[in-house]
Amino acid sequence: MTRILLSVCLAAVVCAPAQQTPDPGLKKLLQQVERRYNSARTIQVEFEQSVSAPGRPRRTEKGALTLRKPGRMRWDYTSPQGKLFLSDGKHIYYYSPATNRAEKTKLKESEDLRAPLAFLLGKLDFDRDFRNYQSRTDHALTVINAEPKNNRLPYRAVEFTLGPSAEIQKLVVTGQDNSISEFRFDNERVNVAVNDSAFKFQLPPGARLVESATVEEQP
Repeated sequence: MTRILLSVCLAAVVCAPAQQTPDPGLKKLLQQVERRYNSARTIQVEFEQSVSAPGRPRRTEKGALTLRKPGRMRWDYTSPQGKLFLSDGKHIYYYSPATNRAEKTKLKESEDLRAPLAFLLGKLDFDRDFRNYQSRTDHALTVINAEPKNNRLPYRAVEFTLGPSAEIQKLVVTGQDNSISEFRFDNERVNVAVNDSAFKFQLPPGARLVESATVEEQP
């Protein structure tokens, strides 16, 4: 995965028109992204998350994200301190220290826009999952817009910003409700050792656990 090869790929996708499937240059770049994440067993990265929705104020939070195959993820928030979003591969747990309450839902039923990020440690396949590609360059970065092929998902558009090593530096997810979740990633580390216990939810002392069909955050 050399810089020369990446430069060729970038040149091929500048201002590419919308298309059902990516052109050869863009396809090669997407294959680099697939190889990077499909070969990873674990990923740790710092994140900043901004969420905006119609009728609600914009909210920005940050922390550390740990991903592990298959479909496990742990969002430890430093702002707000103590907030946790965790998936054990089957269920999602959302804990808010503000309410001292945890909510549990099935991963496949969740409409939370953090859930789609589980695909990074599944089997990332752009041809299978996305369509209507558009791309542009932004300095040394490549920005790719696409739509999910499955219109029953809780989101209707995704924007990937790729760095020089085909790493995802930014992800913007547009929900079916016109909400926008923006994730910025920094200091990505691949294949670090992660203990299984990191993905086992522990109910904080005095907290209440509620099982629900979907996870809905408090504004």
